[in-house]
Amino acid sequence: MTKLREFSRQFFGEGTSKWIFLLPSLILLAFFALPLIALMYRSIAPDFFANALSKQAFQALKLSLVTSSITTLITVVLGTPLAYLLARWKFRFKAWLELILDLPIVLPPSVAGLALLIAFGRRGLIGAFLNEIGFSIPFTTTAVIMAQLFVAAPLYIRSARIGFAHVDKQLEESAYVEGANQLQLFYEIMIPIAIRALASGAILTWTRALGEFGATILFAGNLEGITQTMPIAIYIGFERNLGVAMALSVVLILVSVILLMITKQLDKEEE
Repeated sequence: MTKLREFSRQFFGEGTSKWIFLLPSLILLAFFALPLIALMYRSIAPDFFANALSKQAFQALKLSLVTSSITTLITVVLGTPLAYLLARWKFRFKAWLELILDLPIVLPPSVAGLALLIAFGRRGLIGAFLNEIGFSIPFTTTAVIMAQLFVAAPLYIRSARIGFAHVDKQLEESAYVEGANQLQLFYEIMIPIAIRALASGAILTWTRALGEFGATILFAGNLEGITQTMPIAIYIGFERNLGVAMALSVVLILVSVILLMITKQLDKEEE
């Protein structure tokens, strides 16, 4: 007991007040870590690589990687100017526009999927017209990308908006004094300074798109090789082949860990 007290004193210092913070923190950390450890442990099996490289898993992985990359590319191309506009310009109803852009972050994915279906479904507000001209979106790979874009793009816009907002206004004023126009200011000053925030937002968007499930299954369905992404394959595998579901889950965890580590490193460099 004496040694335990001595160790506690050396580690935490005098008094026991630090336990008030440490104990609840450890409980919550254990709650987060134990399920992941259990999944990794149960996935270690002789047939792990066979399941991870099976036809169904490979098709789902390929589709997820391709659609997530396309989603991120579209987000960067369209979202960067929008984020810059929100960060540096002042105009009416700006707060309402920001609210609309942030709303998909907090909406349940099922609501997002239903909203997309009502808007772009075969009988939807826009989908009915598209269907008449022979262009159907639901239950296609395009629907997968749209579902991912709806739920993931706001993460990039938020990150890019913060990055642009933190650029010193004196640099902007100096650029105008030197004769720079709006486009030159954007490409030669704003983007280079905010590049870490843009990269961090792009990584978060790609990761969120990779893990999207609810909106995708409602709007795009579950067609193997066409709309069956990794999260959907995990859900289906839970009922048909638990080994495939666990193998794909481990792959998603590893990819997410790597991308989050890159994001953390970018945040440290920015500080």
